[in-house]
Amino acid sequence: MITIQKITESNNDRVRVIFTMPVMDGCGSQCLYLVGWFDEWHESVYRMQRADDGAWFLTLELEPGCDYFYCFRTNDGTWVYDPDMPRTPYLYGSKNSFIISRDVLG
Repeated sequence: MITIQKITESNNDRVRVIFTMPVMDGCGSQCLYLVGWFDEWHESVYRMQRADDGAWFLTLELEPGCDYFYCFRTNDGTWVYDPDMPRTPYLYGSKNSFIISRDVLG
């Protein structure tokens, strides 16, 4: 799941995007990474934090008006899709995606 928030304490046009992944049944992963267009698909740049309830989260500041493709990867190399977002065709298969509307800055 993603949550998009306007950054009120900044003069730039970025928005705060909070990525969350619920507890994954049957997955004893010790870490989870957010991988996507924003980091050129490097598989270990954005390591997510674990909440007390076992869910994962990470916050990034991104530019509005762009299409963002992303997915999650476990420490053993398993790719995990966001269950709350639709999958979109991508050059190398399908990934989750979203667009940050410029209306968020309004």
